[in-house]
Amino acid sequence: MLRKGVTESFGAAISSLNAAHLTETVVRRSKRMILDTLGVGLLGTTSGVFGKVLQYSKMYNASNTSTVWGKPDISLPPQYAAFVNGVAVHSMDFDDTWHPATHPSGAVLPALLALAESMHTRPSGLELLLAFNVGIEVQGRLMRFSKEAHNIPKRFHPPAVVGVMGSAAATAKLLGLERTQCREALAIAASYAGAPLANAATQTKPLHIGNATRRGLEASYLALLGLEGNKQVLDIESGFGAFYTDYSPDPLPPTSSYRWVLEDQDVAFKRFPAHLGMHWMADAAAAVRGRLLTRNVDFQQIEKIVLRVPNSRYINCPFPASEHEARHSFQFNACSALLDGRVSVESFSRCERDRAELKDLLAKVQVESPADNQPNFDTMYCDISVELQNGQSFTERCNRFYGHWKKPLSQEDLLKKFKANATTVLPLESVEGIIEAVDNLENIRDCSVLSTFLQISSSNTNDPFYSLRKS
Repeated sequence: MLRKGVTESFGAAISSLNAAHLTETVVRRSKRMILDTLGVGLLGTTSGVFGKVLQYSKMYNASNTSTVWGKPDISLPPQYAAFVNGVAVHSMDFDDTWHPATHPSGAVLPALLALAESMHTRPSGLELLLAFNVGIEVQGRLMRFSKEAHNIPKRFHPPAVVGVMGSAAATAKLLGLERTQCREALAIAASYAGAPLANAATQTKPLHIGNATRRGLEASYLALLGLEGNKQVLDIESGFGAFYTDYSPDPLPPTSSYRWVLEDQDVAFKRFPAHLGMHWMADAAAAVRGRLLTRNVDFQQIEKIVLRVPNSRYINCPFPASEHEARHSFQFNACSALLDGRVSVESFSRCERDRAELKDLLAKVQVESPADNQPNFDTMYCDISVELQNGQSFTERCNRFYGHWKKPLSQEDLLKKFKANATTVLPLESVEGIIEAVDNLENIRDCSVLSTFLQISSSNTNDPFYSLRKS
């Protein structure tokens, strides 16, 4: 039967894509995304914003519950488990970033793991992997319907828009919804979409990911119960087109000749917890620091620091007053890298932010936005010039940082990042169990083994490795 439009084609693709469509590249890349997301989510459970939303979500009770990552004594209704785990993933802005710009994994994985735990018949690892990729794919396709979406956002936070659609698609797939129900799930999710960029660099920003993953799951539950929405929500200007002034959608190709977006477009994995743009700046500043040290320059001799960056107001924060503002400040990340040679998780702590020498450098920073430096993660650069009191000047530019999708982290470094993050919450044996489970995900009979590992504490004597070995 011929498809009748964009929305219809999405519903058909979500329901009909199967494991045979997954390619070696897609499986490898998505496993890296899953592992990284679990690590930053576990680290995020130590953040203040996670504690606040967990306290809120514990007000809700249900007989059908799912686990909270790293909290073996707490379980919540699936949609609220998805919510708090999603907030944890983005609580430090440490999660993966795609192009066009969004954070794809955090909007999908928490909903899938919460849903899988609550299902009477537990999905396999392969079913989880397929559903995850369907959720990632829907986000990638929707962003490609707009040229505006390729640039650093100005009006709304993309995960709050495409993320909720990806969560709905992924959970609809895991629930086994038929084509029309998948279409309705997308229509319902569209009415949950949207969050203004004004709340970037605040504690509220992580809620965008939490809401996206939770609301997408709710949309699939409601579609399963028969709730209906606009059957052309992806086709029309007053539907999903409301988010983009240049929205121009196309139907998805038939699954008989399907090629995943992830096949052609890898994701970026961050080396430290901050807005993606900060990674260009940190690498450039660390390079300048190296040159200064080889000449035994005293940093008190610095007269002026000039940053040449894309024009983007919400990541131009001269004197950040909080860790969240610091994560969105070219100035802060440049000066931190100049002082320390790197930026790390600890760089955003209060004691590091309040250093007198850091504040002295911040007062010397000027920002310029050259016309050729467009706010686009695929083409932007960051340039830093340090001028000394004696007139000497040192300049370095970063065109592509290590971790960018065109310069990806090695598997060894991705594993180091995951272990560093996950061991802040879990014992090493649980961390190793998660690595093994993700690496063998397509062969595991019950994907909830991941949730078991995510709950282990040092005092827990259960042996989840038995479940993994039996799979």
